[in-house]
Amino acid sequence: MYKIIFTLIILLKFSSLKAENSLFFFVNSAVEKNPKINAERENLKSIKQNINISKGDFLPSLTLSGSQKNTESSNVINQSGTRSGDTKRNTETKTISVDQTIFQGFKGFNNLKKSRLEFEKANYEYKQVEQDTILNSVSIYYDLILKNNTKNFNLANVDLFERQVESDKLRLQKGEISLTDLAQSESSLAGANAKLIKAKTELIAAVAEFERITRISAPDKLDEENTINFSLPLSLEDALKKSSSNNPGLIIARINLAISEKELSVEKAKLSPSATLNYSLSENKDLSTTVDEDDQETVKATITWPIIKGGKNFSSIKKFKHKREKSRLLLADKENEVATETAMAWSFFQSAESVLKSTEAQLRAAEIANEGITLEYDSGSTRTTLDVIQSRSLLLEARISYANAKKDLIVSKLELLDQVGELDLKALKSR
Repeated sequence: MYKIIFTLIILLKFSSLKAENSLFFFVNSAVEKNPKINAERENLKSIKQNINISKGDFLPSLTLSGSQKNTESSNVINQSGTRSGDTKRNTETKTISVDQTIFQGFKGFNNLKKSRLEFEKANYEYKQVEQDTILNSVSIYYDLILKNNTKNFNLANVDLFERQVESDKLRLQKGEISLTDLAQSESSLAGANAKLIKAKTELIAAVAEFERITRISAPDKLDEENTINFSLPLSLEDALKKSSSNNPGLIIARINLAISEKELSVEKAKLSPSATLNYSLSENKDLSTTVDEDDQETVKATITWPIIKGGKNFSSIKKFKHKREKSRLLLADKENEVATETAMAWSFFQSAESVLKSTEAQLRAAEIANEGITLEYDSGSTRTTLDVIQSRSLLLEARISYANAKKDLIVSKLELLDQVGELDLKALKSR
């Protein structure tokens, strides 16, 4: 019984550690902690309030006001020349006023529609930043794996050349090889050390970038078994159709055009008549020497119709017409841009799959060739030191190329999903 409990505890502990080292864990951290995406969240909350502000144009406004005035009169002489006594008066006024807009040329309606469009635009801007954050965090996750593997490949390469140099020194003493062969081995060892230093430097840079994006310290080892199994478009035509419907940047451009049309409608509404209704109730105390209190109740309807404002209103309408045309042209350009980038992303994805297969075949061939050449060299056959050096260099290059191709394939999938607007945490978690 105790053994079973102990085993369960170990398994739960292992599962917890694996979860904290998973791809989703780091991507989720980037989405939750990245300052840029948090700024977009705050921007979304801010713009949402514009809807409530626009609704306020349809609701009545209530105003309370009050005043108190102290007046002292002295040296008062009437028309007959009689001087009257000094007076003091404290006047107090309280007013309640209610204003209601009845009609304003659909200005309020268009402002409300504009506010809703701006909120929708902010949602897609947030989605765009979220997609960029997911793309960057997954890319740096696999880039860190690549850089770590590259360092390990170079470290193993240095170890092999160190052993070869030691072996060649012994063989030189036996007369099996020449001094030139030993020099070639030592030169290759120096070159391998230089490549190792470069690989370590690139790893340090990748760790710094990983921590900047995810806001978490990079672990010593990442889980390489994470795979991306998103539902990708089946063809280029499918990808183009999805990007036309779901690409956040393209949707934002369409919303910008709709917003510019609402802005134009608002400007046109400023030339229309408007009607307002006002109700006020005021209470006045000690109003004059003859009136002690006075309560007034007023209902006032006002109609205004701006005719000419020095041409400013007409120029404003022309301005927003040009702005609408600008948004229309930018939308057309964005449609072409998204179609081109989607085609490029699809092409990159297709070529990445082919490159991965080629580099895998290259790696298998390089491993077989290096093993055979090394055995022949060690057995004292006709293989030279240069043959061994070249085979190991080709093997190192093949290992790095294959690791890089695996990363490129994953990134190509992400970039394709980014273009068609389907890159999100939900899809990432359901892989």
